[in-house]
Amino acid sequence: MRAVGNSKGTVYIMALSRMVASRCLLLRNCSVLGALGSGPGPVATCSEPPKQVRWISASSRAGEKLALAKAETKAVQKHDFNRAVSEAEQIVGYPTSFLNLRFLLSDEIANVALHLRKLVGSNHPLLKSAKSLIYNDKSQQAWGLIILLISKTAGHTASVPEMDQDRSVGVLHSQRALAEVTEMIRSSQLIHQGVINLQSMDNAGNNLSGDSDMVFGNKIALLGGDYLLAHASKQIASLRNQDLNMLMTSAYRDLAESAFIGESDDQNNPIPSKPDTPPGTNSHECTLEELDFGDVRDNMEPMRVEGVMGHPEKEWSLRHVLGGGSLLGKSCHGALMLAGHPEELQKQGYLFGKHMSLAWQASIELQPFLLNQLPLGNTFSLVSAPVLFHLEFDPSVYELIEPGKNSIEDVDYAALHQEIIRGPGLDKTRNLQKKHSMAAMNVLDRFPTTDAQTALQNIILAMQQL
Repeated sequence: MRAVGNSKGTVYIMALSRMVASRCLLLRNCSVLGALGSGPGPVATCSEPPKQVRWISASSRAGEKLALAKAETKAVQKHDFNRAVSEAEQIVGYPTSFLNLRFLLSDEIANVALHLRKLVGSNHPLLKSAKSLIYNDKSQQAWGLIILLISKTAGHTASVPEMDQDRSVGVLHSQRALAEVTEMIRSSQLIHQGVINLQSMDNAGNNLSGDSDMVFGNKIALLGGDYLLAHASKQIASLRNQDLNMLMTSAYRDLAESAFIGESDDQNNPIPSKPDTPPGTNSHECTLEELDFGDVRDNMEPMRVEGVMGHPEKEWSLRHVLGGGSLLGKSCHGALMLAGHPEELQKQGYLFGKHMSLAWQASIELQPFLLNQLPLGNTFSLVSAPVLFHLEFDPSVYELIEPGKNSIEDVDYAALHQEIIRGPGLDKTRNLQKKHSMAAMNVLDRFPTTDAQTALQNIILAMQQL
């Protein structure tokens, strides 16, 4: 872990202050405080919202849209993903960055932000987590937006109480609360990942200095993440839906289990297992049925892990279903549950969120390998899809990963990067991304044709260009 300079750390803290201040001003100007409250009320937006730009016909089928994606790449700018998200936010009434604004403005979070100043100049990873939250890293943003869009796409049944309905937007107040919960759980997970192991197992139990920056950073990471998680649990309980409560509790369990899949270094950073396949081996591409870990039939039960480790696509899928796909899928499932839809449609909501998350993750993991040279100091996940696919093709590359068993910082990422861009891992990852994009598109085709459905399709297509 590289040390974070005083000036750079100060920039993160100042950015957090400016972000909160600017959002407060925008809230006043756009009159959206009523939309963020817990009670019913219309969602107001700015007086002159930008005009929506429709890229595709909502009636187009999933296969046709994905076929057009490659041709559209030449005609549109790379910022189309941001445009897709911006247009989708107009459909649900306000930017998703406001979903957990109430908690950013609370006294407890303000105190956490002030305490972060004490970590400026240290190398505690919590500062990196704070930066990711402040600048809305693409791997973290828009989950709440997806939940609101699938909620609006499906609509609600007549059994939903009128006091829960927001006719001006078409999203239930309880669904908006669930979207907030998902954002908070996701943020708490990221903050908790900033906790570091300060002692080796051989030295465990010895007292550490209470004044240490590392000890203090761990305390902030634990308390900050726990605060968000506690508020999320409280908000779920306030919805008074036992089935939803059980569903989201199982998502907590999946997130916890994701930290114990496969091998890891001393800081619990995941590392791939040593491959035992002959060089040049190419496993077959898995069907969606082969990527069922028991969650398709019953997503409340723990997922099956037998026979998964060592198979690149199955191992990758399990890691990321547990680490995020389950949360997004179960949140979409829960949103349809709140709308009174039958169980079969609720399960389709789960599948949509799961495949959307996996397609998104594959897109993100491709990014470090789109450059011929890895920028100095940059790293990437050692259990990302390109790495796992390449290790199966050339097991000798594992020699570059073995030094990272104590700490992944000891891996020669530049050399590993060069090996991977020359192998088949990137093409396989692109195919993986397209497969899950197609699966998400196919689920969307089961829903009525609406602006919200079109917005989700546009986001999926834009992910091809990240």
